[in-house]
Amino acid sequence: MISRIARSIFLPSVALVASSFLLGASPAFGQDDTEESAESSWDVAEPPGPRLEISLDTDEGTWMSLDVSPDGREVVFDLLGDLYVMPIEGGEAQALTTGFAWDMQPRYSPDGRFIAFTSDRAGGDNIWIMNRDGSDPTQITKESFRLLNSPAWTPDSEFIAGRKHFTSTRSAGAGEIWLYHRTGGDGLQMTERPNEQKDVGEPAFSPDGKYLYYSRDATAGETFQYDKDSNAGIYRIYRVDRETGKTESFLGGPGGAIRPTPSPDGRYMAYIRRVRFQSVLFLYDTTWSRATSGRSTRRSTATCRRSGPYTACTRPWPGHRTADRWCCGLAGRSAAWMPRRVPPP
Repeated sequence: MISRIARSIFLPSVALVASSFLLGASPAFGQDDTEESAESSWDVAEPPGPRLEISLDTDEGTWMSLDVSPDGREVVFDLLGDLYVMPIEGGEAQALTTGFAWDMQPRYSPDGRFIAFTSDRAGGDNIWIMNRDGSDPTQITKESFRLLNSPAWTPDSEFIAGRKHFTSTRSAGAGEIWLYHRTGGDGLQMTERPNEQKDVGEPAFSPDGKYLYYSRDATAGETFQYDKDSNAGIYRIYRVDRETGKTESFLGGPGGAIRPTPSPDGRYMAYIRRVRFQSVLFLYDTTWSRATSGRSTRRSTATCRRSGPYTACTRPWPGHRTADRWCCGLAGRSAAWMPRRVPPP
């Protein structure tokens, strides 16, 4: 059970600013020196203004990303902007990150030493890593405009792929997949955005590192549309051969295909497909070229979302490879037999 999650909520002092205008006082943000000082001293972890702490009692979460550790012992997940870890059998979760920063999309490195995640603690969404116990958080990407999310490790635990967001004349921009060493750097572009408005994201590597998988809005035209038919198919899963550079369509069709998640042995690909009004977890057997459906959920998939149309799924833990043993945002059957409790920080 998820219980008593305490978070501090930042409440801006709107009334004080408004009163300064009514009294004819010169507003503080109109002074250049004050503005520069405020900008240079801004800290996401310590925002100015009054604060109100609210304790929440809940036994469920929504739009959560998770990952299972390579040794199959732990589950790491995000909830309300913090990261938690708990035993795979269930039990009490321990907070890895807390505070005002919004942390999400945790991913274990294949060697089990690190956790990559997306965080705005430096002012905007970027890729960070930390030790498995939550210590020593380190910023990997340092974008201030083309922000990044959706980290995915290469099999050797040395590099991290992420989705970089690009906008042009609309806020609903396009994405590109970039690759970064875990110690930082400028990164390497892995894919090219097909246009300026259609979404690309959700990177994932094959276990042998040969392929980079990702999802893409494959609807016709160059302009993003809101009224798209998810049953006809919006997204397709593509893959890039890292040896030849060739890109090919991998999965699609009616209902589309999103959130590619290869199994550790490379035989299966878990993904999400829309079936009428349900988001359904499918398992594609690459040796048989056959897909089987698993758990259905009423939770929706997004037609466009900067951090991905669906939350991060995870590979199955050792000994489990059926569709019902895959975790997708705690929406699958696994959530029913993984009791969990998140105590207040």
